[in-house]
Amino acid sequence: MALVNTKKMFEMAYKNGYAIGAFNVNNMEITQGIIEAVAEEKAPLILQVSRGAREYAKNSYLRAIIDVVVKENPDIPVAINLDHGDTLETCKQFVDDGFTSVMIDASSKPLEENIEITKQVVEYAHAKDVVVEAELGQLGGIEEDVVGVADEDISKHLADPNQVQEFVRKSGVDSLAVAIGTSHGAYKFKKEPKLAFDVIQEIADRLPGFPLVMHGSSSVLKEFVDLINKYGGQMPNAMGVPEDAVSKAAEMAVCKVNIDTDLRLALTAKIRQVFAEKPGEFDPRKYLGPGREAIKQMVKHKLHVLGCAGKAAECS
Repeated sequence: MALVNTKKMFEMAYKNGYAIGAFNVNNMEITQGIIEAVAEEKAPLILQVSRGAREYAKNSYLRAIIDVVVKENPDIPVAINLDHGDTLETCKQFVDDGFTSVMIDASSKPLEENIEITKQVVEYAHAKDVVVEAELGQLGGIEEDVVGVADEDISKHLADPNQVQEFVRKSGVDSLAVAIGTSHGAYKFKKEPKLAFDVIQEIADRLPGFPLVMHGSSSVLKEFVDLINKYGGQMPNAMGVPEDAVSKAAEMAVCKVNIDTDLRLALTAKIRQVFAEKPGEFDPRKYLGPGREAIKQMVKHKLHVLGCAGKAAECS
């Protein structure tokens, strides 16, 4: 199966009450861990490339790895998404590079400017059968080059349901990342968050059948934070989005859930463990291998949290 866009995935996810995992990739081991999990669980997959990943590994290398994923897993529908494209020109570049989905993030702009920039991306992308995601409202936290609002009370920056119909109608966008109380990074919250499910529901009522996206949705799994801290790390008070909240959102109108931080934590935890237990180890395969396996097991778990395990065939 060739790379696909997310239209069919989101249609089925919305209809049947689950979400597709959108996992950020930075190197071969992360990508292998993700696809091994997805293949075993027979789930649809969205792979994402961020600006930081492009700077680290170059898009040409990442695309080559993803092309192998697609070739070796013909029964798995795979979409590839540009994560947080910041300009029209960046989005154009990735449309031309064969991505099947691009995200334009102009959420820091006034509403009318956000709509206009998004509309320009949509016009270019749709001409090549590429779907577009945009963002409304602003998240907190920091992840790579994406800096959220500094206000500790991120509830002040939630997506405004009163704006969504105008935004979608004028921009022509295919999916919408909405700020509902999630946050980027590993230090998302000082206390357990309460997601704005009422905002999700109101947006769903105003835009029936329209797919929503959750960014900043890693759960910052305690097992990996504990391992990191046990073996020399310093991550006190790291806290993410509770998995039961992610599952609830996936049963509503949220059709795509972004996961990046949990991948990094799984890899880092296992590398630290190997170095601590085998301080003489210098073979990258001996510490990256366990990291890859940790990613695989974590992703398999996440696919059940999202409800998309076993759904590959219906999304093809």
